[in-house]
Amino acid sequence: MNDRLFLALQHLLPHHLVSRIAGGVASSTRGPVKTRFIRWFARRYQVNMDEAACQDLDQFASFNDFFTRALKPGARPVDFAEDAIVSPADGVVSQLGDIRAGSLLQAKGRQFSLVSLLGGDASLAEAFQEGSFCTVYLSPKDYHRVHMPLAGTLTRMIHVPGKLFSVNQLTSENVDSLFARNERVVCVFDTATGPMALVLVGAMIVASVDTVWAGQVCPGRTSRADVHYEDHVPPVQIGKGEEMGRFKLGSTVIAVFGPGMADLDALLAAGDPVQMGQRIGALRCEKEAEEAPAD
Repeated sequence: MNDRLFLALQHLLPHHLVSRIAGGVASSTRGPVKTRFIRWFARRYQVNMDEAACQDLDQFASFNDFFTRALKPGARPVDFAEDAIVSPADGVVSQLGDIRAGSLLQAKGRQFSLVSLLGGDASLAEAFQEGSFCTVYLSPKDYHRVHMPLAGTLTRMIHVPGKLFSVNQLTSENVDSLFARNERVVCVFDTATGPMALVLVGAMIVASVDTVWAGQVCPGRTSRADVHYEDHVPPVQIGKGEEMGRFKLGSTVIAVFGPGMADLDALLAAGDPVQMGQRIGALRCEKEAEEAPAD
């Protein structure tokens, strides 16, 4: 399929209907159909099963079970240095950098709004103005659980209904405000050094977006839902490197950090591969404390 046709279909196809049909197939437990599809997918996308906790493709209850497979203990070492910010997922860096004048870089020549990304809440967006971000694209072959870049306490979860454009380099370069138009789950955390948001972006044929505290969030309501967790008992506290959610079929996660909080790794650039737990930046306050002269 050529690029023009693919992009045209993105605007013509019934996103949610296609995704729900795909979700039904992905959740099927019918043995022969399920196993053949898993085997085809693993070959087609060269999935590395050597690192999986379960390597027998026949043992997965459904394609979704295979797709969200756990890894062997130690397969993704997490950088637990006090100043380390780690990648939330396996994948490729789509973009990373500073939030400037309320906008994030989507692709060369294309920006999108921080307020729109966070579900239209200007007061929430204010906490991240002039902060920084890292966008990680998860391809079909990748490990599809999302983990915490820093330890944090959940304060809000916002489900923002929207489109379900495919998410890849081609659509990022050609669909305006892609990540702020697609259905997404905005998870806001307090950390020891400032606010952090993880935005789990849905895409076409994504069966669901789940979190560890609420289960399946997308697909869900057709209207915006905003749940506050500040007074939740017990508080939802998740350590650095611990799982916070997962995609059933691939998409994108955007980590957003408050102003003056993070120095993202200058050695990383768009197109670079990353793994969950890999250091992608440093906490600025920790770095400044280390560099401060002793009294």
